Amino acid sequence: MKLTWNACLKVGVSAFALYLCIHFWPAAVTLLGTVLSAATPLFVGFVIAYIVNIPMSAMERRFFPKSEKKAVKKLRRPLCLVGAVLSLIAIVALVVWLVVPQLVSCVQLIIDELPDFINRQVARAKELGIFSPETIGMLENIDWPSKLGQFAQIITSGIGDVATAVFSAVSSVFSGIVTAVISVIFSVYLLMGKDRLKRQYHKLAGRYLKRSWCEKIDYVAVIVNKCFRRFIVGQCTEAMILGVLCMLGMWILRLPYASMVGALIAFTALIPVAGSFIGGAVGAFMILTVSPVKALVFLIFLVILQQLEGNIIYPKVVGTSMGLPSIWVLAAVTVGGSVMGIGGMLLGVPLAAAVYRIIREHVNKKPAQEQE
Repeated sequence: MKLTWNACLKVGVSAFALYLCIHFWPAAVTLLGTVLSAATPLFVGFVIAYIVNIPMSAMERRFFPKSEKKAVKKLRRPLCLVGAVLSLIAIVALVVWLVVPQLVSCVQLIIDELPDFINRQVARAKELGIFSPETIGMLENIDWPSKLGQFAQIITSGIGDVATAVFSAVSSVFSGIVTAVISVIFSVYLLMGKDRLKRQYHKLAGRYLKRSWCEKIDYVAVIVNKCFRRFIVGQCTEAMILGVLCMLGMWILRLPYASMVGALIAFTALIPVAGSFIGGAVGAFMILTVSPVKALVFLIFLVILQQLEGNIIYPKVVGTSMGLPSIWVLAAVTVGGSVMGIGGMLLGVPLAAAVYRIIREHVNKKPAQEQE
């Protein structure tokens, strides 16, 4: 092999670049983390825009799609954007309106009834002779309301200095509000100018990338977009099915708060597989204020329903909508949840569907010799 100055220069530059990467790796990671942290509102805004774009695009297809009037073209996107945002806000507000007041009243009821409940259990233990007379006497002499108040005070005071805690809370809330406002504004800009951004991307990619690369990037982007869109739609469909089944089952079993718990289960079921258990814990807590036996019945019913949903409904609904076999849906949820928690569950299924579709189409594609 003949050595040339060009080849030696490439090897030297590559070695020097590798040395810089190894030597300055900690600083590069720190810098990258700072940049990603600063760009968090933009990432959140992109996620908001992607979710809002699904109902907005559906509305745009139905709001005079073939009209050539300038007024219709000018107003179609803003009106559809407002309609999509209002629809999502209405859904969230409905769930909050159904759940939060009842949850607050249940907590207040437990706080009010807990001392009497403890005294009744102490009296029952005395009748059954479970504890010694000295222990029973000590338990009967405890002022449970004041003890509960002291316990709550210990919890609140154990957080730290009041001024520091208040300042930290105000700072975090203010930071969260600023991030939310920037994210919403960025998402609105993305949604209103998505066609222009798409044209700019194609112009930039066509100028600096090879045509074959542009085609491959567009191909992968289209598949990933379809998989994520179908996943979101399928997840919402599955959540509605689970909420309705939960509500009907609670009505048949004559459990309290059927419609409210059903709405809560449907809302939390947007988190794959584990979401219904999160809603179930809150639902069981609320039913507990009415009857511990009914709360136990609800938990047993929810476990059975969760097994039905996790092994039959979820793989069929979500997997069918995305073209992903049921076994790979379960595998994606399991692996994604183990690696990244709830976020991994949300991302694992659409990413697995995209990879599955790309590999399937590549494998089924006929070689050039066969096509001839």
